[in-house]
Amino acid sequence: MSEHTINPSGLADPAARAALVGGFEATPGASKPDSILVVDNIVRQFGGMTAVDVQHLEVQRGLITALIGPNGAGKTTFFNLITGFDRPTSAGKGAHWAFDGRTLDKTSASSVARAGMVRTFQLTKALSRMTVIENMMLGAQDQAGENLFKSMFRPTWRAQERAIEAKADDLLGRFKLYEKKYDYAGSLSGGQRKLLEMARALMSDPKMIMLDEPMAGVNPALTQSLLGHIQSLRDEGMTVLFVEHDMHVVRHISDWVAVMAEGRLVAEGSADTVMSDPAVIDAYLGAHHDTDLGDDALLSEEHMQELAEEVAAEDAEREAEEEAEGLR
Repeated sequence: MSEHTINPSGLADPAARAALVGGFEATPGASKPDSILVVDNIVRQFGGMTAVDVQHLEVQRGLITALIGPNGAGKTTFFNLITGFDRPTSAGKGAHWAFDGRTLDKTSASSVARAGMVRTFQLTKALSRMTVIENMMLGAQDQAGENLFKSMFRPTWRAQERAIEAKADDLLGRFKLYEKKYDYAGSLSGGQRKLLEMARALMSDPKMIMLDEPMAGVNPALTQSLLGHIQSLRDEGMTVLFVEHDMHVVRHISDWVAVMAEGRLVAEGSADTVMSDPAVIDAYLGAHHDTDLGDDALLSEEHMQELAEEVAAEDAEREAEEEAEGLR
């Protein structure tokens, strides 16, 4: 697609996109001019703990929206719910969410993907004992060769298979993985697996792609490449919703930011707006409530990142201790 192509929402022009973002109401659950995803009353509980309790969230079509929050905020659980990998609890029986006008609250994960909303995972799901090209071709939808009867007559689906492989080759070239085409996916580095998972997701021509911590475990050499790919998806008309802890990444590529804490949506707005929101600062401080919230240093991107990393380290240490205790 040409860099001058106008996407369906007319947001290819950065100035037009900036003007639209600037017109959003920066409050939790704010309505958007052209929402592709609308979520209402979605609740997920584990025992006595409420992991997700989102009353209303809209995702604007054609933009990059970041979903941020401290560890345990419910971001990945929220992803699992709206993509069909998990179900709301009975307390959330009034839950409803729709994608591009289609109701999805009683839809399987495969049907969600066919509707045009695909996702990647925090821990990559590449099939290690299959080659890179085989992983890619699995991502294509409606393959005639997957039908038991048609699979016995190769001439009926060989042309489609060639087209799918050509598309996979093109995406592998775009993601700098073409030379790895016949390598086993298990031999790829962590960053290359992230690239493979993103490329495979694009095999189904989605309308929206959801990325769960796309930069986690990626070395600095590949980080910039991933950022560029995410921005190019938006510039080609795709909607992107991603979970990320790195505040520099969030500020660098996101058009809009939604913040979760303790399962709830606590803030929305531009990156600069939410990073100076007291509710966001409080969420990232976690156990550090004795810190002066009026200190201007708290509003800096670097300090927000330090707080997020410190809280994440404490959570990891606590989880390791609990696991060790359970093994005794």
